[in-house]
Amino acid sequence: MTATGTFGLSTEARNLQWLLGNLVEEVPGVRSVAVVSSDGLMLLSSDPEPPQDATPAGEPGAPRGPRGSSADLATIVSGIGSLTVGAARLMEGGGVKQTMVAMDEGSVFVMSISDGSLLGVHATPDCDMSVVAYHMALFVGRAGHVLTPEVRSELRKSLEGPR
Repeated sequence: MTATGTFGLSTEARNLQWLLGNLVEEVPGVRSVAVVSSDGLMLLSSDPEPPQDATPAGEPGAPRGPRGSSADLATIVSGIGSLTVGAARLMEGGGVKQTMVAMDEGSVFVMSISDGSLLGVHATPDCDMSVVAYHMALFVGRAGHVLTPEVRSELRKSLEGPR
């Protein structure tokens, strides 16, 4: 699920990891999921990170790269979130609740979490968008009150791994 195990994490952090895992495993068409903090750092990921000594992208044996990678998804989600917040401010539209980008080969969904964090989902082109959005809303409803500053810090540290 994530690059680190659940050993040593608080109950809240483990519950968030479990919720994220359920989103990926139980919603048809979901390729990868990332939760990004308001400052753009990945907090939760559905993919393990490649090892530090992994083969460089584009070379034989390299990881899949941007297609479905949660690290790349986190970057995209952060950018989309920033762009849509700026657009909403410019158009005096209030807060951004959800953004969806439909492409020929898939979709990206971004949903705001109450603390300013963002939930991003990369899904297949044949996914049922309303089902994906519904399950994202369930995640946001369950996770929003749990993402305290302490839990966010704990999740960031768990993704960094041992030093």
